[in-house]
Amino acid sequence: MARRRLRGWNPPLENINALVASGGPRLLARARELVVTNGYAANACEAFAANLVGDGIKPSSLIEDAALRDRVQRLWLAWTDEADADGLTDFYGLQAMVAREMFVAGECFVRLRPRRAEDELTVPLQMQLLQSEMLPFEKTGTAANGNRLRCGIEFDAIGRRVAYHFRRRHPGDSTDQGAVIPETVRVPAGDVLHIYRPIDAGQIRGLPHVAPAMVRLFLLDQYDDAELDRKKTAAMFAGFITKTAPEEPLMGEAEADLDGATIASLEPGTMQVLLPGEDVKFSSPADVGGGYEAFQYRTLLAVSASLGLPYHLVTGDVRQANYSSLRAELVEFRRRVQQLQHGVLAHQLCRPIWARWMETAVLAGALDLPGYAAAPGRFRAVQWIPPRWDWVDPLKDIQAQVLAMEAGITSRRKVVEATGYDVEEVDRENAADAARATALGLRYRTSPGETQGARATPATRAEPGDGAGNDTDDGADATGPATEQE
Repeated sequence: MARRRLRGWNPPLENINALVASGGPRLLARARELVVTNGYAANACEAFAANLVGDGIKPSSLIEDAALRDRVQRLWLAWTDEADADGLTDFYGLQAMVAREMFVAGECFVRLRPRRAEDELTVPLQMQLLQSEMLPFEKTGTAANGNRLRCGIEFDAIGRRVAYHFRRRHPGDSTDQGAVIPETVRVPAGDVLHIYRPIDAGQIRGLPHVAPAMVRLFLLDQYDDAELDRKKTAAMFAGFITKTAPEEPLMGEAEADLDGATIASLEPGTMQVLLPGEDVKFSSPADVGGGYEAFQYRTLLAVSASLGLPYHLVTGDVRQANYSSLRAELVEFRRRVQQLQHGVLAHQLCRPIWARWMETAVLAGALDLPGYAAAPGRFRAVQWIPPRWDWVDPLKDIQAQVLAMEAGITSRRKVVEATGYDVEEVDRENAADAARATALGLRYRTSPGETQGARATPATRAEPGDGAGNDTDDGADATGPATEQE
């Protein structure tokens, strides 16, 4: 490691906090411009947010009382439409915005804003998203109360976060002009959620998810732009005419421009007689070459690996993919997504918001939870259900799930929750559908709650009077044998 070949490799021994603090503003500016101007980066950002959040990571209360649990879930559903302080989206839309900020800036801040009773909200609580630039990296030192300030975050003597010193205005928003006010305002840490993926121990600020791929994306975009411009310029010249007597005009030759250059147009069927010594040479621009496609493919593979996203999600190119390769790639990618879902979004964003929402709902009288003050944890118990995964061949996956349930390997609750739904909500809907179908005299091949096996086909229709009963439908009985479909 210290010999000639690696003698020049001497990286500085710096902590990730020092690296982020020194290059944070420049890194943020480059990342935001890249996601706006580069098609691959923009597509990767949307794919990252769509797979991480989808239509939302939704709560399923674990309160034992069914009636009370239903009231809590209904109140939460009504509040999600009012959660955004800006009124632009709902709670699950805010989750998607947080996911995009994690991709671009590596972090996002959520300020919990209590509201007055006269605001007429279902629960007097809203969320305000703040970008990473709102917390200055350069604000480091000692606060007036003696606490330490590190990259805009105030820590007490034992290293706990006690406050955040936010800017009042975004430093890059030139449209927000007003009276001269203090540069930053101190917000207690209890009212702020800092969502970021901790990569190293002791890390206090987030690192953009797009950071490892930024250089390749930028240089590849410049290369593609130069290649397009070269081809466009070459295509403008159809040919070049050389003549021994420049003063004699050619057929179709226009007057010289300000630079002294003349252009001769070509029309279909034109026959041009050339004078002795004159010649016409047509333009033959060089092609991009046979290695262009391979170069693009390998470069974009490296970009996809740097982003931790499958190649086809970044580029939209599935020409070289098949069922097995797509599934293998998605399985690994979804393991990484599940880490972020449960370890970052559910833990740093959803869990504290659920606790604050329930406390606010009880104090405001929107929820009547006897004994909440004595044991709040009993009422706050909740399970966060991520969005369902859609597979390439859903039939095989459903068959495998049915076989796993029949063998006792998994429970029906786990299977239903894997689809992104609450099992109790599904059961209520099935019961309502069955009751409505029975009241209307409707019969289907498979009624809600009735199974026919993973690969079973319905048995033959029972004839009236054969002892099967009048309630026999045209599907196999749930307890009877099922014929195997070839």
